[in-house]
Amino acid sequence: MTIIPPVDFNLQSTINSHGWYDLPPFRTNEHKSELETIISLSKLKHVHIRIREMNSVVEIVPMNKTIRLSKTEKEKIKNIVRSMLRIDEQLNVFYLLCKKEKHLRWVPKRQAGRILRSPTMFEDIVKMMFTTNCSWALTKIMTEHLTHKLGAKTSDGLFSFPAAETIAKKSEKWLRKEISCGYRAPYLLKLCKDISNKKIDVESFRSSDISTEELYEKLCSIKGIGHYAAGNILKLIGRYDYLGIDSWVRKRFSELHKNGRKVSDDVIEQHYNRYGTWRGLICLMEVTADWHT
Repeated sequence: MTIIPPVDFNLQSTINSHGWYDLPPFRTNEHKSELETIISLSKLKHVHIRIREMNSVVEIVPMNKTIRLSKTEKEKIKNIVRSMLRIDEQLNVFYLLCKKEKHLRWVPKRQAGRILRSPTMFEDIVKMMFTTNCSWALTKIMTEHLTHKLGAKTSDGLFSFPAAETIAKKSEKWLRKEISCGYRAPYLLKLCKDISNKKIDVESFRSSDISTEELYEKLCSIKGIGHYAAGNILKLIGRYDYLGIDSWVRKRFSELHKNGRKVSDDVIEQHYNRYGTWRGLICLMEVTADWHT
């Protein structure tokens, strides 16, 4: 399966946009030039795919040699990959803004700015919940436990990201013990039960036409999703009005702009306000610039 991306697309820059590539079922190679994940086509059909860029074309290679895919299923996989890699996102205005700033001219040159996201909004929200108030090492442990203990096993021995309905059947005690998610257990359970009972449709968030402020409030209404997590989930939707400040962003901003001196979140917010609706993406490019050298 192949996708012809726009000329300003770069797979390596997209994979390396943030830490999602490091969380299962995502896997990547040493140079972050290829990406693997599991696409769940149904409750019983889970396809392990490898994504690579060859001769300006994005190739999608199914790794389960025994699985047969219909034309409809192949189109579904291609559409999911387009969404994951943000292939259809228009960044022309963003790149013009970066070209005006000397320290950001690397962004269009490296064709950066597209932020990798999961096949589903649900997976993105759970993973973001797992990044709150903890180290990246613990985020990885929680995600690995959730995937390996509740995900579906593929024919080649890997595990998909579990469905909300599967997690909803577990108890808070089980989640605390087996997933190691601590205080997040009741929040994760409530989210999964609300999705299972159709009280909330998180998948609609990516295509919603409501204002960013309203969408932000919807995200913040999910228990376990605070201002930091909501701001970063919005970036994965393609809305960059919020910075999603955490301790790491504070540290990087301090190093880049204040010679290591601590500053308040208000100071950070004021610094990026001049970038308007692109401020969240500008902030991300600044603090991750050394990842792309």
